[in-house]
Amino acid sequence: MYTIKQPSEIIIGKNSVQKYDLNENSLLITSSGAKKRDWLSYLKIEPKLIFDDVESNPSIDTVEKILEMYQNEKISSIIGLGGGSVLDVTKFVAYKLNKFKILIPTNFGSGSEVTRISVLKVNGEKKSFHDDRLIADVAIIDSNFIKNTPDKIKNYASIDACAQCTEAYDSKLSNSYTKFFGNQAFDYLENGILKDNDESLVIGSLFSGLSFGNASTTLGHALSYVYSNEGYAHGHALGYTTTVAHEFNKSIFYERFKKIIEKMKIPEIKLKGDLNQAADLIMTDSKHIDNNPTKITKNIILKLLEKINDEQMF
Repeated sequence: MYTIKQPSEIIIGKNSVQKYDLNENSLLITSSGAKKRDWLSYLKIEPKLIFDDVESNPSIDTVEKILEMYQNEKISSIIGLGGGSVLDVTKFVAYKLNKFKILIPTNFGSGSEVTRISVLKVNGEKKSFHDDRLIADVAIIDSNFIKNTPDKIKNYASIDACAQCTEAYDSKLSNSYTKFFGNQAFDYLENGILKDNDESLVIGSLFSGLSFGNASTTLGHALSYVYSNEGYAHGHALGYTTTVAHEFNKSIFYERFKKIIEKMKIPEIKLKGDLNQAADLIMTDSKHIDNNPTKITKNIILKLLEKINDEQMF
């Protein structure tokens, strides 16, 4: 037996944001980047309150700052407009304030708009929170937001989506639903990346979220967090960590995933910190390690980190 959990309402299509009746008596959470791209005017509303200072790889401190600023305000809903970082913060804030959650992704890759997961830094280290109360009430997937997205951001977001759906497919928690959406997601993402098809990327990202949101990611994500802790973008790190993880797990997606990373020619990554300490930290990540299809030991993790650091990937 398995249970599928996702938003009760998922709206998909060009201009869908403008067709949804957003309430101006809302708190809008976004980033400076989204604001610079003038996405707020595209919403065609003037929210009562706006917080536009969500950082990349956000911390729990940002959540606490927003809660302190707005906990006494009378607002009907909380709208998250941005990439995965913004959506993760929005979900956590709305959960804490017990408010209606509307999530609108502007980068397509995290799938955060349809999952029960929020990733935040706690004491400088990434932590993954899993709770049904983090699920959005409404997720709006409007492909207009992908227009004019810088290639670097689009590439890293696409890698994130590819890693999520393929790791979810291999996860011990996978089932017929998650495998179907994971496989479909990778087909769409692969087509979008190799043939520069943005609409395909948007659908692939959504399907990836539906897949991993119900099956969890695995070893590739567990390895990636120590690189993110040193400042590497999440998608950047996953390009290498999921590649070595797929090779180790003998994933059916290994060769196809590797081909995508080779095409993007993303810069190499290297841990500056002690690999032994990094391996110890990774071993504590039971949410990902326990779901990996192959048993993981500290020695295995050390070998994979050494392989990445020694530039023996491609």
